[in-house]
Amino acid sequence: MTTLPLTSPAADVDAIRRLIARHKTWDWLFGLLGVFALMFAMLVFAMLFGQMLKNGLPHLSWDFFTSFPSRRAASAGILSAWVGTVLVMLVTALVAVPLGVGAGIYLEEYAPKNLLTDIIEINVTNLAGVPSIIYGLLALGLFVYQFGLGQSIAAAGLTLALLILPVVIVATREAIRTIPQNIREGAYACGATKWQVVSHHVIPYSLPGIMTGVIIGLARAIGETAPIITIGALTFIAFLPPSPFGNPDQLISFDWLTAPFTVMPIQMFNWISRPEEAFQANAAAAGLVLVVMTLSMNAVAIWIRYHFRKKIKW
Repeated sequence: MTTLPLTSPAADVDAIRRLIARHKTWDWLFGLLGVFALMFAMLVFAMLFGQMLKNGLPHLSWDFFTSFPSRRAASAGILSAWVGTVLVMLVTALVAVPLGVGAGIYLEEYAPKNLLTDIIEINVTNLAGVPSIIYGLLALGLFVYQFGLGQSIAAAGLTLALLILPVVIVATREAIRTIPQNIREGAYACGATKWQVVSHHVIPYSLPGIMTGVIIGLARAIGETAPIITIGALTFIAFLPPSPFGNPDQLISFDWLTAPFTVMPIQMFNWISRPEEAFQANAAAAGLVLVVMTLSMNAVAIWIRYHFRKKIKW
């Protein structure tokens, strides 16, 4: 009969201390590695942004924003590009945000847990990683040819809405999952209906997270080029779409939805592909404007999150 070796309490304490010290060492090394990765990424971003700022800032002027593209770099501007970008993103947000948030709420709060729901969830998650050119080819056959929208702002907005729709759905579901279950149970205990629980508690509490996902999706969409080129966006355009308020017979005109367009990334691609250094400087200036537009959307999201978090009382 064998007996197990006996250890003293002091030896056990020393072993536990050595184990804790070893884990603390790994924690410290991992934290140091994370700081190094963060600093490296920030350094690369600072170098690229600094180079863009150096080349593009001298070309930013009022004429640059109010002039159409030109074959002469000194007189070229981004008027049609930034107007087209704003209108396309408007259509994208109006389509993707309600559909994506609504689908996320339904899948998380209302949909029964069965095989069909599991298949939908898997496909939505996979669609978030599909290359953007696939969405462009899908939109070319569906919106441009099948629905007859042509090379229009509406087709571009719907294409980008399809592109970011899975991102909005996944972000909405993840934000809803962070809401504690006892909030729902407390509302049900007070006699609230399913819709009252969702509209009065789930959506307000999860709205900051939902807005974060929406802005991430819109920030991706504003810089996309491949799907927009696929559906036929113009690389050179010297006119603006019709004004929504320019028709005296209608309060609001929707003729601009069927107008040809260009966007900032395509305008930058057109300039950067030219050998003249002045056009490349114009592309850097347009890049600065695009970065400012993206940061502005993020600032709006931060303000919305802060505004709604002030009203939340857990």
